[in-house]
Amino acid sequence: MSVEPTTQPAAAAGSVRLGDLTVNRMGFGAMRLTGPGVIGEPADPENSLAVLRRAVELGVNFIDTAASYGPEINERQIAQALHPYPDGLVIATKGGLRHERQGEWIRDGRPGTLRASCEASLRRLGVDRIDLYQLHSVDSTVPIEESVGTLVDLQREGKIRDVGLSNVDARQLAQARQVATIVSVQNRYNLVDRYSEGVLEACERDGIAFLPWFPLGFGNLTSGGGRLADVAAGRGATQAQIALAWLLRRSPVMLPIPGTSSLEHLEENVAAAALELTDAEFAELSRASGALL
Repeated sequence: MSVEPTTQPAAAAGSVRLGDLTVNRMGFGAMRLTGPGVIGEPADPENSLAVLRRAVELGVNFIDTAASYGPEINERQIAQALHPYPDGLVIATKGGLRHERQGEWIRDGRPGTLRASCEASLRRLGVDRIDLYQLHSVDSTVPIEESVGTLVDLQREGKIRDVGLSNVDARQLAQARQVATIVSVQNRYNLVDRYSEGVLEACERDGIAFLPWFPLGFGNLTSGGGRLADVAAGRGATQAQIALAWLLRRSPVMLPIPGTSSLEHLEENVAAAALELTDAEFAELSRASGALL
């Protein structure tokens, strides 16, 4: 049994600020709508479009993508499914990471590359300005101030509304904030992987939205036994819903972006926005990371 979605369930967990924008705290990560290994077209292209449209129907008004997903295919899917975009829908994309073969991700934070990537994303998404443009990963051969400074230039030119970061540590976040107003950080984080706890705490302190990627781990938080399964059974929910509810409870700046190519799992994930953990449930799950699975 799972918690059933209600009308516009993505709004049930409240909202979070992204600069001067406000979005519902259950977003959607579109990466999994591409082919295997985030390369090429999916086996069922129409299903991918249906998932995007259904996400918006459920009240999701924040969709995350990147130029490297497909590559390029994911942004085109979003435009095909949703353009012209409804009022209030925020599309976030990223640049600075190339992905042309499975398992190979190449960082490239050079100013020329970032500028070309942003301008290509504008064309694929069919917009004049990208709501949130994120540096996908820090290139160790390029000072982060130089990479982020290029995004500031694009922001001044009206091509980017707000600037975000992905895959950064607390020091890199501080460095980037010397040259730009950073409205979001997207790092890997979930119930059993809290390596970015320090970055999350910095975001909480300064009112920066935190987008946990892989919020359900590598699928390991969706099945199995342990305390997570016990809490889920007691609430008549799925393990995935409890894991997402824990993230929402963990911090008011948290903006989960669970991704899926399944309409059923989309409904299930979004419905977690209406699930509130008790103090005891949250404390138990927070303590018991080693015995959760």
